Amino acid sequence: MMLFTEVRGLPVLPQAAAGPLGTVASLTVDVATGRVSHVRLRRRFRFRFRFRKETVLSWEAVQAVGPGAVRLRSAGALDQVPPGHDMLGRQVLTDAGAGHGTVLDVAFVPETGRILAVFTTRGEVVAGRLLGLGDHALVVRAD
Repeated sequence: MMLFTEVRGLPVLPQAAAGPLGTVASLTVDVATGRVSHVRLRRRFRFRFRFRKETVLSWEAVQAVGPGAVRLRSAGALDQVPPGHDMLGRQVLTDAGAGHGTVLDVAFVPETGRILAVFTTRGEVVAGRLLGLGDHALVVRAD
């Protein structure tokens, strides 16, 4: 088990011995499948006048996630996908409209990307209760 906060900021390393492609900015979750679907990374350009750019990698491109880095199967797996929603810091609402705090962290299985639990300011929410994630909130099934 790993936490999203442990992965954020890790270097993303290609399979070859080249330098890092960037650092993990966030993980995108497909709530319908209960899995991490993409890794969003912040890339750095060599020129000072350029800004950082965010790139998205499919979870299938990830070979291993460890405490020191995210290693890729292939460096050519950059995706162009619609914007994702970062779960960390997102408000949590039940399907009945009641507030359930704010997301503090998410536990997942690094080998598969399967979500185990979401930790909120009001307690733990098991992955089976996740219903949707949008601009405003993470929606979960009421107890």
